[in-house]
Amino acid sequence: MIDAEQMTAVLAALPDPAFLISRNGRYVAIYGGQDERYYHDGSSLVGQYISDIIKPDKAAWFIATIERALASKVLLIEEYELSNKDVNGLPDEGPSEPIWFEGRIKALDFKIDNEDVVLWVASNISQRHELETRLRAQSDTDQLTGLFNRRRLKRELSYHFNAFRRHGYAVSLLMFDLDHLKLLNDTCGHHAGDSAIRKIAQICTETLRQTDITCRFGGDEFVVVLPHLTLEHATVTAERIRTSVEQALLNTHQLHTQENMPVSISISIGVTQISPQDGSYEQALKRADSALYQAKRGGRNQVVTA
Repeated sequence: MIDAEQMTAVLAALPDPAFLISRNGRYVAIYGGQDERYYHDGSSLVGQYISDIIKPDKAAWFIATIERALASKVLLIEEYELSNKDVNGLPDEGPSEPIWFEGRIKALDFKIDNEDVVLWVASNISQRHELETRLRAQSDTDQLTGLFNRRRLKRELSYHFNAFRRHGYAVSLLMFDLDHLKLLNDTCGHHAGDSAIRKIAQICTETLRQTDITCRFGGDEFVVVLPHLTLEHATVTAERIRTSVEQALLNTHQLHTQENMPVSISISIGVTQISPQDGSYEQALKRADSALYQAKRGGRNQVVTA
């Protein structure tokens, strides 16, 4: 049988810190934290309160999490970040990246000083979080343009369609592609087509709001989600993109049809707004696609609404 002295030594040797914290946020005891790559000596925290150390908004989250653990009696696993801006008495200047932790919080079935307590084990997961973030970004990013890809578009459309159904704010969609891409590729090579696609992506990034979502749908086709923008304002945005592309690609390549007619590189755009009659975001996307087809049939290099 392990004795009390040995158990104390075991607890002290834990790589990750384990905190006993009362219901009202008092640090009752601290064990472990021996992995010096990530942790400093936290013994000075004993007797202090979370609200003494952490700024109000973040401290409120810690207290709420403790309350949930005490009420549920089940193990909670929470990921959270801490930075200089969260800690009282530290300057806001400091490491630009926050430290990420995984907290495992469990209510204990005894009281200390007549207070309910939880065990809170904190593990530094910053490296894992950075890797997961990088992999997630790679899986959502189109390699040619750096824009979001079709996979990310589906998530964004689903989110904004559901938000439209719940809150009723306007959501508009643009769908557009390059005019005469095949002629450009056949005449100047696929590198020229790729260059034009990248240029369009750059124009979208520079022209659109940070809250807008621009995705490469496939090939030379793009979709833009415009939250909080009505059809009227989305049409103005579409015309601004069309004009910018036309000016940027004007005379970039000298193209001629078989009839020796000069051709300019441009885009055709279909615009629509999600409506209460839509049963899914796919219906709105199909309308935008139909409007794009009409723009093509109508002579290209134009904006058509649906």
